[in-house]
Amino acid sequence: MTLQEQYKKWKETTLKKSLDKTKERKERFATTAGIEIPRLALPPQLDSVSDNLGFPGEYPFTRGVQPTMYRSRFWTMRQYAGFSTATESNKRYRYLLEQGQTGLSVAFDLPTQIGYDADDSIAHGEVGKVGVSISSIHDMEILFKEIPLDKVSTSMTINAPAGVLLAMYIAVAKKQGVDMKQLRGTIQNDILKEYVARGTYIFPPAPSMRLITDIFSFCAKEVPSWNTISVSGYHIREAGSTSVQEVAFTLSNGIAYVEAALQAGLKVDDFAPQLSFFFNAHNNLLEEVAKFRAARRLWAKIMRERFKAEKISSLQLRFHTQTAGSTLTAQQPENNVVRVTLQALSAVFGGTQSLHTNSMDEALWLPTEKAVRVALRTQQIIAYESGVADSVDPLAGSYLIEYLTNEIEKGAEEYISKIDEMGGALQAIEKGYMQNEIQNAAYAAQQAIERKEEIVVGVNQFQVDEDLTLERLQVDPIIEVEARERLKKLRESRNRESVDVLLGKLKSAAKGTDNLMPVFIECVENEITLGEICNTLRGVWGEYVAEGF
Repeated sequence: MTLQEQYKKWKETTLKKSLDKTKERKERFATTAGIEIPRLALPPQLDSVSDNLGFPGEYPFTRGVQPTMYRSRFWTMRQYAGFSTATESNKRYRYLLEQGQTGLSVAFDLPTQIGYDADDSIAHGEVGKVGVSISSIHDMEILFKEIPLDKVSTSMTINAPAGVLLAMYIAVAKKQGVDMKQLRGTIQNDILKEYVARGTYIFPPAPSMRLITDIFSFCAKEVPSWNTISVSGYHIREAGSTSVQEVAFTLSNGIAYVEAALQAGLKVDDFAPQLSFFFNAHNNLLEEVAKFRAARRLWAKIMRERFKAEKISSLQLRFHTQTAGSTLTAQQPENNVVRVTLQALSAVFGGTQSLHTNSMDEALWLPTEKAVRVALRTQQIIAYESGVADSVDPLAGSYLIEYLTNEIEKGAEEYISKIDEMGGALQAIEKGYMQNEIQNAAYAAQQAIERKEEIVVGVNQFQVDEDLTLERLQVDPIIEVEARERLKKLRESRNRESVDVLLGKLKSAAKGTDNLMPVFIECVENEITLGEICNTLRGVWGEYVAEGF
């Protein structure tokens, strides 16, 4: 079949179905000089498109998961936010929505991430510092006050206690009168990368994987538009991995989750469409574009060939991108606006489904409203003014882009084969293999900076003496005192007997095999706190303690 015949078939089938469902943003896309921009650029002299490239919206999805991509709808513009109290974070969310943000992304404080209430002694000094403090359903209600959960897509960066926070979100939606089937969003829910690179785990691997598959199973039936996991390469890259390692270790973790779900009795095409991914965007624009394309193609092959998935949606790697926090500098912080712009461009060229742009001041402190607004405006300028969203996969066919895409895919496949030989991602993590590979890459990168083989502007070259004049955001320590007082009143006002009964029910369920999500929802609706739920599970399953490698 010739290239023109392939193109005609794509237009009459895949493209037509997409356009019948969703029209494009404009009748005609053109440059400032009036030159029409094609929906899909094709090589002028080529007999056919290779099987490795294909067409947008078709296997192996190298050129994107949707036939029209951003010509129909821009990526979801999220700004990861959360600090202090639920009230303060709610104000920030409403501000961002007013500024044109199209989805929410919730940052939780450290005690919440590891399953402790704000009044626990271990939480002292950390409440509300790196995210919002959430201990009970009342906090979650305040967090989403006047935000209609049937209209907004919400991403929650939470892992070990992901099921409990999702239960609170569902319970708040029910109070708003919203059916859980209408809810759209994502929970990160990726515990394997916590063991590898981040450290906010609670339970040992086996019960942690059970929690994840319980969420898969529950949401497949009850919350069908919810992404049940965001398999995260972001933190692996932040810890110092290379782009190839980011793809390989992320997809290896994804393989482990699919295998766990299959072992739990789920069918691949029932849960795979609700899987999503989360990648980092670094400064090397062309490498990053190639990385996203390679990851998408490789995952499609894994799902079709290894797991025999049949649904198109089961083969599609849909991903959120965040610009690289580790590249931000405290020196000359305004330079970070340029870095973030390059990184955001790579994500858009690479076909991301949603995007967070870091604020210029995040190497110094929590971002201010002004810094967040500049970060959001960066996305909006790319979307509305740059023209890069007017054609699908605009860098396809570049000799360098296709070469880099192939090389990253090949390198990632070699890593995945090694991990398979070890018995899979969990075994590779327990042996310290991934951790050691990341540490070695991070050390090599730091040495290159110290030897000035790699230049970081303003850090190891082009330095200036400067006085920082940026506005600063600080979290008032009084919020911890107030949170403790609220929890004290909550515990005094509840029916202690019914709390004990429900915690007993939770304990029995944790010892058994029933799905825990309905029990979590019942618990939070009856004012049982995050810490009480997690402590009950700790009593049954114990806690994970990492060994030195």
